[in-house]
Amino acid sequence: MEHISKYLTPEIKLSSYDDRLFKSDLMFDDHMLVWFISGETKIIQADATFYFKTGDIFLIPRNLPATIINYPKNGQPHKTVVMHLSTERLKKFYQKVDTKKGYLVKQQIYSFNNHPLLESCLASVIPYFDVKGEFPESLASLKITEAISILRVIDSGIDSVLANFDEPGKVDLISFMERNFMFNMPLQKLSYLTGRSLSTFNRDFKKHFNTTPQKWLTEKRLQLAYYQLHEKNKKPTEVYLEAGFEDLSHFSFAFKRKYGLSPNQVQLLNHN
Repeated sequence: MEHISKYLTPEIKLSSYDDRLFKSDLMFDDHMLVWFISGETKIIQADATFYFKTGDIFLIPRNLPATIINYPKNGQPHKTVVMHLSTERLKKFYQKVDTKKGYLVKQQIYSFNNHPLLESCLASVIPYFDVKGEFPESLASLKITEAISILRVIDSGIDSVLANFDEPGKVDLISFMERNFMFNMPLQKLSYLTGRSLSTFNRDFKKHFNTTPQKWLTEKRLQLAYYQLHEKNKKPTEVYLEAGFEDLSHFSFAFKRKYGLSPNQVQLLNHN
């Protein structure tokens, strides 16, 4: 797989994947504003799945667990312009802006498909990637400020996302894990999202589930995979990524060890 990223600055990049697909489980530290030049993306959250294609624009809020699968399409690479809207950058912006207090933040992906103002803003940075030498930070700052200003014009509620700088608070561990077990992220990130230190996360997990996080996560992912194979008649190549496994052969080995049948054999049961 060939992945190429060109950076104007650490906050603006042109990303391209040329292989069949690329999958990652992510929780971004920054809000991510993404414009599709070509290709497709499937984004899986705990309670929703999104599909994005050429021309689409969307915002992924920070601290939002998601599985992201990128596909080339029609012989074209998966290619995007990405802006990182960092907390530091946003704090400076909102120092000069009055916002309403007491807003409720909804953790979701925001879609701005084919919006001419945003598309014009993001398209305007593409020629800069061919400029030789270091790109001026002052120009990058202007483009990011422009993007934030446009978001505020086209979505009156976007301040509730961009101007919220709170860290995750302590949440119910059982509910959180049942909703997010399919996201293959380090335990440090899972503990952070539940508002706990890693040691407290491990202690609370043992108390509630009477096992280790690693064993519980593997068990839940295998159960989900079995359901998708047997009840939804999905193919193993579709299932292993969405269930939280990184490698098809490892998934097949773990699955057969638990159920005594390979993923292909379970799927074939539906046709007998």
